[in-house]
Amino acid sequence: MEPSTAVDPRTAVEDLGRYVMESPSSFHAAHAAAARLEQAGFVRLDETEDWTRTGVRGRRYVLRDGAVIAWATPAEVPPAAGFRILGAHTDSPGFKLKPRPTSTAHTWHQAGVETYGGALLNSWLDRELRLAGRLVVRGADGAPAEHLTATGPVARIPQLAIHLDRDANKGLQLDRQQHVQPIWGVGQPEDADVLALLAEHADGGPVDPARIVGYDVVLADAQPPAVFGQGGTLFASGRLDNLSSVHAGLSALAREAEAVEQGRHIAVLAAFDHEEIGSRTRSGAAGPFLEDVLVRIGEGLGRSAAEHRRSLAGSVCLSADAGHLVHPNYQGHHDPVNRPEPGAGPLLKINADQHYATDAVGAGIWAEACARAGVGYQEFVSNNRVPCGSTIGPITAARLGVRTIDVGIGLLSMHSARELCHVADVAALGAVAGAFYTA
Repeated sequence: MEPSTAVDPRTAVEDLGRYVMESPSSFHAAHAAAARLEQAGFVRLDETEDWTRTGVRGRRYVLRDGAVIAWATPAEVPPAAGFRILGAHTDSPGFKLKPRPTSTAHTWHQAGVETYGGALLNSWLDRELRLAGRLVVRGADGAPAEHLTATGPVARIPQLAIHLDRDANKGLQLDRQQHVQPIWGVGQPEDADVLALLAEHADGGPVDPARIVGYDVVLADAQPPAVFGQGGTLFASGRLDNLSSVHAGLSALAREAEAVEQGRHIAVLAAFDHEEIGSRTRSGAAGPFLEDVLVRIGEGLGRSAAEHRRSLAGSVCLSADAGHLVHPNYQGHHDPVNRPEPGAGPLLKINADQHYATDAVGAGIWAEACARAGVGYQEFVSNNRVPCGSTIGPITAARLGVRTIDVGIGLLSMHSARELCHVADVAALGAVAGAFYTA
Protein backbone atom coordinates (compact mmCIF):
# COMPACT_ATOMS: atom_id res chain seq x y z
CA MET A 1 0.00 0.00 0.00
CA GLU A 2 1.11 3.57 -0.69
CA PRO A 3 1.14 6.06 2.21
CA SER A 4 -2.25 7.76 2.35
CA THR A 5 -1.25 11.42 2.64
CA ALA A 6 1.70 13.78 2.37
CA VAL A 7 2.94 15.50 5.52
CA ASP A 8 2.93 19.30 5.52
CA PRO A 9 6.02 20.65 7.34
CA ARG A 10 4.35 23.57 9.11
CA THR A 11 1.36 21.46 10.17
CA ALA A 12 3.64 18.71 11.44
CA VAL A 13 5.91 20.97 13.47
CA GLU A 14 3.02 22.89 15.02
CA ASP A 15 1.40 19.64 16.07
CA LEU A 16 4.72 18.42 17.49
CA GLY A 17 4.86 21.65 19.49
CA ARG A 18 1.41 20.96 20.92
CA TYR A 19 2.42 17.41 21.81
CA VAL A 20 5.55 18.64 23.59
CA MET A 21 3.49 21.07 25.69
CA GLU A 22 1.05 18.25 26.53
CA SER A 23 3.99 16.06 27.59
CA PRO A 24 6.20 17.64 30.27
CA SER A 25 6.92 14.15 31.66
CA SER A 26 7.06 10.63 30.25
CA PHE A 27 3.74 9.87 31.97
CA HIS A 28 2.09 12.84 30.27
CA ALA A 29 3.63 11.80 26.94
CA ALA A 30 2.12 8.32 27.22
CA HIS A 31 -1.31 9.62 28.23
CA ALA A 32 -1.29 12.34 25.56
CA ALA A 33 -0.44 9.66 23.00
CA ALA A 34 -3.33 7.56 24.30
CA ALA A 35 -5.75 10.46 23.86
CA ARG A 36 -4.63 10.95 20.26
CA LEU A 37 -4.86 7.23 19.56
CA GLU A 38 -8.41 7.11 20.86
CA GLN A 39 -9.34 10.01 18.58
CA ALA A 40 -8.09 7.82 15.72
CA GLY A 41 -10.26 4.88 16.76
CA PHE A 42 -7.77 2.91 18.86
CA VAL A 43 -9.12 0.97 21.85
CA ARG A 44 -7.21 0.58 25.10
CA LEU A 45 -6.48 -2.90 26.44
CA ASP A 46 -5.61 -3.65 30.05
CA GLU A 47 -2.63 -5.92 30.66
CA THR A 48 -4.58 -7.79 33.36
CA GLU A 49 -7.34 -8.76 30.91
CA ASP A 50 -7.53 -11.86 28.73
CA TRP A 51 -6.75 -10.48 25.29
CA THR A 52 -8.01 -13.62 23.58
CA ARG A 53 -11.44 -12.48 24.79
CA THR A 54 -11.15 -8.72 24.35
CA GLY A 55 -9.54 -9.14 20.91
CA VAL A 56 -6.25 -7.88 19.48
CA ARG A 57 -7.40 -7.27 15.91
CA GLY A 58 -7.95 -3.80 14.56
CA ARG A 59 -6.62 -0.75 16.39
CA ARG A 60 -5.42 -1.33 19.95
CA TYR A 61 -3.03 0.14 22.52
CA VAL A 62 -1.79 -0.51 26.05
CA LEU A 63 -0.18 1.77 28.66
CA ARG A 64 2.48 0.79 31.15
CA ASP A 65 3.58 3.68 33.40
CA GLY A 66 5.32 6.22 31.12
CA ALA A 67 5.31 3.92 28.09
CA VAL A 68 2.72 3.12 25.44
CA ILE A 69 2.51 0.44 22.75
CA ALA A 70 -0.09 0.70 20.00
CA TRP A 71 -0.80 -1.42 16.94
CA ALA A 72 -3.03 -1.81 13.93
CA THR A 73 -3.61 -5.12 12.15
CA PRO A 74 -4.56 -5.91 8.59
CA ALA A 75 -8.22 -6.81 8.11
CA GLU A 76 -7.04 -10.26 7.03
CA VAL A 77 -3.88 -11.18 8.94
CA PRO A 78 -1.66 -13.74 7.13
CA PRO A 79 -0.54 -16.63 9.40
CA ALA A 80 3.00 -15.32 9.83
CA ALA A 81 2.51 -11.62 9.05
CA GLY A 82 5.47 -9.68 10.38
CA PHE A 83 5.51 -6.63 12.61
CA ARG A 84 6.58 -3.20 11.39
CA ILE A 85 7.70 -1.61 14.67
CA LEU A 86 8.69 2.00 15.25
CA GLY A 87 10.44 2.26 18.62
CA ALA A 88 11.11 5.52 20.44
CA HIS A 89 11.26 6.85 23.99
CA THR A 90 9.18 9.26 26.08
CA ASP A 91 11.80 10.47 28.59
CA SER A 92 14.43 13.21 28.32
CA PRO A 93 17.49 14.13 30.40
CA GLY A 94 16.98 16.61 33.20
CA PHE A 95 16.17 16.55 36.90
CA LYS A 96 13.94 14.38 39.09
CA LEU A 97 12.42 15.32 42.44
CA LYS A 98 14.02 13.70 45.50
CA PRO A 99 12.29 12.34 48.60
CA ARG A 100 11.61 15.04 51.23
CA PRO A 101 12.05 17.64 48.49
CA THR A 102 11.24 20.85 50.35
CA SER A 103 13.87 23.12 51.90
CA THR A 104 14.31 26.84 52.62
CA ALA A 105 17.61 28.78 52.64
CA HIS A 106 17.65 32.49 53.53
CA THR A 107 13.88 32.58 52.78
CA TRP A 108 14.35 31.04 49.30
CA HIS A 109 12.14 27.95 48.94
CA GLN A 110 13.97 25.21 47.04
CA ALA A 111 13.08 21.80 45.59
CA GLY A 112 15.53 18.95 46.08
CA VAL A 113 16.37 17.27 42.77
CA GLU A 114 18.84 14.74 41.43
CA THR A 115 20.13 14.62 37.88
CA TYR A 116 18.37 12.27 35.45
CA GLY A 117 20.41 11.05 32.49
CA GLY A 118 23.11 13.06 30.73
CA ALA A 119 21.66 16.57 30.64
CA LEU A 120 23.61 19.65 29.57
CA LEU A 121 23.29 21.16 33.04
CA ASN A 122 24.17 24.73 32.08
CA SER A 123 21.21 24.87 29.67
CA TRP A 124 18.81 24.57 32.60
CA LEU A 125 20.07 27.74 34.27
CA ASP A 126 18.03 30.94 34.35
CA ARG A 127 14.91 29.66 32.65
CA GLU A 128 11.39 29.16 33.97
CA LEU A 129 10.62 25.54 34.75
CA ARG A 130 7.59 23.37 35.43
CA LEU A 131 7.18 20.45 37.81
CA ALA A 132 5.37 17.49 36.23
CA GLY A 133 4.84 13.76 36.63
CA ARG A 134 2.60 11.44 38.61
CA LEU A 135 1.42 11.25 42.20
CA VAL A 136 0.24 8.11 43.96
CA VAL A 137 -2.44 9.08 46.47
CA ARG A 138 -4.07 6.92 49.14
CA GLY A 139 -7.82 7.05 48.61
CA ALA A 140 -10.55 7.13 51.25
CA ASP A 141 -10.78 3.34 51.01
CA GLY A 142 -7.03 3.00 51.51
CA ALA A 143 -6.37 1.95 47.92
CA PRO A 144 -3.68 3.91 46.02
CA ALA A 145 -4.66 5.89 42.92
CA GLU A 146 -2.45 7.56 40.31
CA HIS A 147 -2.85 11.20 39.31
CA LEU A 148 -0.93 13.16 36.72
CA THR A 149 0.25 16.57 37.89
CA ALA A 150 1.82 19.52 36.10
CA THR A 151 2.38 23.06 37.28
CA GLY A 152 2.85 26.14 35.17
CA PRO A 153 6.14 28.05 35.29
CA VAL A 154 7.08 27.85 38.97
CA ALA A 155 10.79 27.14 39.41
CA ARG A 156 14.19 28.42 38.29
CA ILE A 157 17.83 27.43 38.76
CA PRO A 158 19.58 30.81 39.10
CA GLN A 159 23.19 31.22 38.05
CA LEU A 160 25.68 33.10 40.22
CA ALA A 161 26.24 36.68 39.02
CA ILE A 162 29.55 37.22 37.23
CA HIS A 163 30.39 39.92 39.79
CA LEU A 164 30.66 37.10 42.35
CA ASP A 165 32.56 34.71 40.06
CA ARG A 166 34.86 36.63 37.73
CA ASP A 167 36.17 33.38 36.19
CA ALA A 168 32.76 32.06 35.17
CA ASN A 169 33.41 32.60 31.45
CA LYS A 170 36.70 30.70 31.64
CA GLY A 171 34.86 27.46 32.28
CA LEU A 172 31.62 27.02 34.17
CA GLN A 173 31.73 24.17 36.69
CA LEU A 174 28.39 23.14 38.22
CA ASP A 175 28.31 20.98 41.33
CA ARG A 176 25.44 18.53 40.77
CA GLN A 177 24.39 18.76 44.42
CA GLN A 178 25.02 22.37 45.38
CA HIS A 179 24.41 24.42 42.24
CA VAL A 180 21.32 22.93 40.55
CA GLN A 181 18.64 22.99 43.25
CA PRO A 182 15.81 25.17 41.86
CA ILE A 183 14.09 27.95 43.77
CA TRP A 184 10.29 28.15 43.60
CA GLY A 185 9.22 30.74 46.13
CA VAL A 186 10.06 32.98 49.08
CA GLY A 187 8.97 32.76 52.71
CA GLN A 188 9.50 30.97 55.97
CA PRO A 189 10.17 27.22 56.14
CA GLU A 190 6.72 26.48 57.53
CA ASP A 191 5.18 28.09 54.42
CA ALA A 192 6.91 25.75 51.95
CA ASP A 193 5.67 22.37 50.69
CA VAL A 194 6.53 21.19 47.20
CA LEU A 195 4.12 18.26 47.49
CA ALA A 196 1.26 20.61 48.38
CA LEU A 197 2.02 22.56 45.21
CA LEU A 198 1.93 19.37 43.15
CA ALA A 199 -1.25 18.19 44.90
CA GLU A 200 -2.95 21.45 43.95
CA HIS A 201 -2.30 20.75 40.25
CA ALA A 202 -3.36 17.09 40.17
CA ASP A 203 -5.57 16.09 37.26
CA GLY A 204 -9.22 15.85 38.19
CA GLY A 205 -8.76 18.49 40.89
CA PRO A 206 -6.61 19.05 43.98
CA VAL A 207 -5.74 16.12 46.25
CA ASP A 208 -4.75 16.04 49.91
CA PRO A 209 -0.94 16.27 50.05
CA ALA A 210 -0.98 14.31 53.30
CA ARG A 211 -2.30 11.32 51.33
CA ILE A 212 0.55 11.31 48.79
CA VAL A 213 2.44 8.05 49.27
CA GLY A 214 4.70 8.20 46.22
CA TYR A 215 5.64 10.36 43.27
CA ASP A 216 7.71 10.45 40.08
CA VAL A 217 8.17 14.12 39.24
CA VAL A 218 10.62 15.89 36.91
CA LEU A 219 11.50 19.42 35.90
CA ALA A 220 10.47 20.55 32.41
CA ASP A 221 11.11 23.67 30.35
CA ALA A 222 8.10 25.98 30.57
CA GLN A 223 8.86 27.96 27.40
CA PRO A 224 6.58 27.00 24.50
CA PRO A 225 8.20 25.60 21.34
CA ALA A 226 8.86 28.16 18.62
CA VAL A 227 9.25 28.30 14.85
CA PHE A 228 11.70 31.05 13.91
CA GLY A 229 14.66 31.90 11.67
CA GLN A 230 14.86 32.87 8.02
CA GLY A 231 11.71 31.69 6.28
CA GLY A 232 10.46 29.99 9.46
CA THR A 233 12.81 27.05 8.93
CA LEU A 234 14.04 26.52 12.51
CA PHE A 235 12.23 24.87 15.40
CA ALA A 236 13.34 25.14 19.04
CA SER A 237 11.75 23.09 21.80
CA GLY A 238 12.36 21.10 24.91
CA ARG A 239 12.30 17.29 24.70
CA LEU A 240 12.91 16.95 20.95
CA ASP A 241 15.04 14.02 22.09
CA ASN A 242 12.89 12.10 21.79
CA LEU A 243 9.33 13.34 21.48
CA SER A 244 10.15 14.18 17.85
CA SER A 245 10.30 10.43 17.17
CA VAL A 246 7.33 9.50 19.36
CA HIS A 247 5.26 12.11 17.55
CA ALA A 248 6.40 10.92 14.11
CA GLY A 249 5.42 7.32 14.86
CA LEU A 250 2.21 8.26 16.64
CA SER A 251 1.03 10.57 13.87
CA ALA A 252 1.98 8.07 11.16
CA LEU A 253 0.17 5.19 12.86
CA ALA A 254 -3.00 7.23 13.33
CA ARG A 255 -2.81 8.65 9.80
CA GLU A 256 -2.05 5.35 8.08
CA ALA A 257 -4.19 2.97 10.15
CA GLU A 258 -6.69 2.51 7.33
CA ALA A 259 -3.91 1.74 4.85
CA VAL A 260 -2.39 -0.73 7.34
CA GLU A 261 -5.76 -2.49 7.56
CA GLN A 262 -5.58 -3.05 3.80
CA GLY A 263 -1.95 -4.19 3.95
CA ARG A 264 0.05 -7.23 5.06
CA HIS A 265 2.04 -6.14 8.13
CA ILE A 266 1.04 -5.43 11.73
CA ALA A 267 2.09 -1.83 12.42
CA VAL A 268 3.36 -1.15 15.95
CA LEU A 269 4.39 1.97 17.84
CA ALA A 270 6.51 1.21 20.92
CA ALA A 271 7.27 4.34 22.97
CA PHE A 272 9.36 3.30 25.96
CA ASP A 273 10.38 5.13 29.12
CA HIS A 274 13.84 5.34 30.76
CA GLU A 275 16.03 5.24 27.63
CA GLU A 276 18.13 8.08 29.01
CA ILE A 277 19.14 5.98 32.04
CA GLY A 278 19.74 2.65 30.31
CA SER A 279 16.26 1.21 29.61
CA ARG A 280 16.55 -1.50 32.29
CA THR A 281 13.06 -1.06 33.78
CA ARG A 282 9.61 -2.62 33.41
CA SER A 283 8.61 0.15 31.00
CA GLY A 284 12.00 0.46 29.29
CA ALA A 285 13.18 -1.19 26.10
CA ALA A 286 15.39 -3.64 28.00
CA GLY A 287 12.36 -4.84 29.95
CA PRO A 288 9.73 -7.31 28.73
CA PHE A 289 7.03 -4.84 27.68
CA LEU A 290 7.31 -5.10 23.89
CA GLU A 291 8.00 -8.82 23.93
CA ASP A 292 4.98 -9.39 26.20
CA VAL A 293 2.71 -7.42 23.87
CA LEU A 294 3.92 -9.12 20.69
CA VAL A 295 3.49 -12.56 22.26
CA ARG A 296 -0.03 -11.69 23.38
CA ILE A 297 -0.92 -10.32 19.95
CA GLY A 298 0.19 -13.65 18.49
CA GLU A 299 -1.90 -15.55 21.02
CA GLY A 300 -4.90 -13.35 20.26
CA LEU A 301 -4.49 -14.12 16.57
CA GLY A 302 -4.41 -17.84 17.33
CA ARG A 303 -0.78 -18.28 16.33
CA SER A 304 1.35 -21.17 17.49
CA ALA A 305 4.74 -20.55 19.05
CA ALA A 306 6.37 -21.52 15.76
CA GLU A 307 4.18 -19.10 13.80
CA HIS A 308 5.07 -16.32 16.23
CA ARG A 309 8.76 -17.00 15.70
CA ARG A 310 8.21 -16.91 11.95
CA SER A 311 6.48 -13.55 12.29
CA LEU A 312 9.43 -12.14 14.25
CA ALA A 313 11.83 -13.41 11.60
CA GLY A 314 9.87 -11.38 9.06
CA SER A 315 9.68 -8.26 11.22
CA VAL A 316 11.58 -4.97 11.14
CA CYS A 317 12.07 -2.27 13.77
CA LEU A 318 12.88 1.38 13.17
CA SER A 319 14.65 2.58 16.30
CA ALA A 320 13.83 6.28 15.98
CA ASP A 321 15.90 8.61 18.15
CA ALA A 322 17.34 12.04 17.49
CA GLY A 323 20.88 12.38 16.11
CA HIS A 324 23.44 15.11 15.51
CA LEU A 325 23.72 17.70 12.76
CA VAL A 326 27.09 19.29 12.03
CA HIS A 327 27.55 22.14 14.49
CA PRO A 328 28.96 25.18 12.62
CA ASN A 329 30.94 26.31 15.69
CA TYR A 330 32.36 22.85 16.45
CA GLN A 331 32.87 21.26 13.04
CA GLY A 332 35.88 19.25 14.18
CA HIS A 333 33.71 17.11 16.45
CA HIS A 334 32.07 15.47 13.43
CA ASP A 335 33.20 12.94 10.85
CA PRO A 336 35.04 14.82 8.08
CA VAL A 337 33.07 13.16 5.26
CA ASN A 338 29.62 12.27 6.63
CA ARG A 339 28.28 15.66 7.70
CA PRO A 340 24.48 15.84 8.13
CA GLU A 341 22.94 19.24 7.43
CA PRO A 342 19.60 20.79 8.46
CA GLY A 343 16.67 20.27 6.12
CA ALA A 344 18.35 17.52 4.10
CA GLY A 345 16.30 14.69 5.59
CA PRO A 346 16.36 12.37 8.59
CA LEU A 347 19.46 10.44 9.59
CA LEU A 348 20.41 6.81 9.09
CA LYS A 349 22.67 6.14 12.08
CA ILE A 350 25.59 3.73 11.65
CA ASN A 351 28.24 2.47 14.08
CA ALA A 352 30.84 -0.28 13.59
CA ASP A 353 30.52 -1.41 17.22
CA GLN A 354 26.73 -1.71 16.85
CA HIS A 355 25.90 1.04 19.32
CA TYR A 356 23.47 1.70 16.48
CA ALA A 357 21.85 -1.48 15.15
CA THR A 358 21.79 -0.55 11.44
CA ASP A 359 23.27 -3.12 9.03
CA ALA A 360 23.44 -3.26 5.24
CA VAL A 361 20.06 -4.99 4.81
CA GLY A 362 18.44 -2.52 7.18
CA ALA A 363 19.97 0.38 5.28
CA GLY A 364 18.29 -0.94 2.13
CA ILE A 365 14.90 -1.15 3.88
CA TRP A 366 15.32 2.43 5.09
CA ALA A 367 16.31 3.67 1.61
CA GLU A 368 13.21 2.02 0.14
CA ALA A 369 10.92 3.63 2.75
CA CYS A 370 12.46 7.05 2.08
CA ALA A 371 12.02 6.61 -1.67
CA ARG A 372 8.35 5.66 -1.23
CA ALA A 373 7.85 8.74 0.95
CA GLY A 374 9.68 10.99 -1.51
CA VAL A 375 12.14 12.00 1.20
CA GLY A 376 15.92 12.27 1.13
CA TYR A 377 18.04 11.00 3.99
CA GLN A 378 21.55 11.42 5.36
CA GLU A 379 24.00 9.00 6.93
CA PHE A 380 25.44 9.72 10.35
CA VAL A 381 28.61 8.14 11.70
CA SER A 382 30.75 9.48 14.54
CA ASN A 383 34.20 10.99 14.39
CA ASN A 384 36.52 8.21 15.57
CA ARG A 385 37.74 10.42 18.41
CA VAL A 386 34.20 11.12 19.64
CA PRO A 387 32.41 7.88 20.62
CA CYS A 388 28.68 7.86 19.90
CA GLY A 389 25.90 7.16 22.35
CA SER A 390 23.41 4.36 21.92
CA THR A 391 19.66 3.86 21.58
CA ILE A 392 16.93 1.30 22.12
CA GLY A 393 17.96 -0.21 18.75
CA PRO A 394 20.66 -2.66 19.88
CA ILE A 395 18.54 -3.57 22.92
CA THR A 396 15.52 -4.40 20.75
CA ALA A 397 17.58 -6.31 18.21
CA ALA A 398 19.22 -8.41 20.93
CA ARG A 399 16.04 -9.04 22.91
CA LEU A 400 13.74 -9.95 19.99
CA GLY A 401 16.11 -10.97 17.19
CA VAL A 402 14.31 -8.49 14.93
CA ARG A 403 16.24 -6.63 12.24
CA THR A 404 16.61 -3.10 13.57
CA ILE A 405 17.54 0.19 11.89
CA ASP A 406 18.60 3.27 13.84
CA VAL A 407 17.24 6.54 12.47
CA GLY A 408 16.06 9.97 13.65
CA ILE A 409 15.97 13.68 12.91
CA GLY A 410 19.15 15.71 13.32
CA LEU A 411 19.47 18.25 16.14
CA LEU A 412 21.78 20.86 17.52
CA SER A 413 22.13 21.13 21.32
CA MET A 414 21.00 17.56 22.03
CA HIS A 415 20.34 17.02 25.75
CA SER A 416 19.93 20.74 26.28
CA ALA A 417 16.80 21.94 28.04
CA ARG A 418 15.88 23.36 24.63
CA GLU A 419 17.03 21.71 21.40
CA LEU A 420 17.02 22.85 17.76
CA CYS A 421 16.06 21.24 14.46
CA HIS A 422 14.90 22.09 10.94
CA VAL A 423 11.15 22.23 10.34
CA ALA A 424 11.34 20.15 7.17
CA ASP A 425 13.07 17.26 8.93
CA VAL A 426 10.17 16.84 11.38
CA ALA A 427 7.72 16.31 8.52
CA ALA A 428 10.18 14.10 6.61
CA LEU A 429 10.53 11.63 9.49
CA GLY A 430 6.75 11.46 9.81
CA ALA A 431 6.41 10.77 6.10
CA VAL A 432 9.01 7.98 6.16
CA ALA A 433 7.32 6.46 9.21
CA GLY A 434 4.09 6.28 7.26
CA ALA A 435 5.83 4.67 4.29
CA PHE A 436 7.51 2.17 6.61
CA TYR A 437 4.20 1.15 8.19
CA THR A 438 2.47 0.65 4.84
CA ALA A 439 5.26 -1.16 2.94
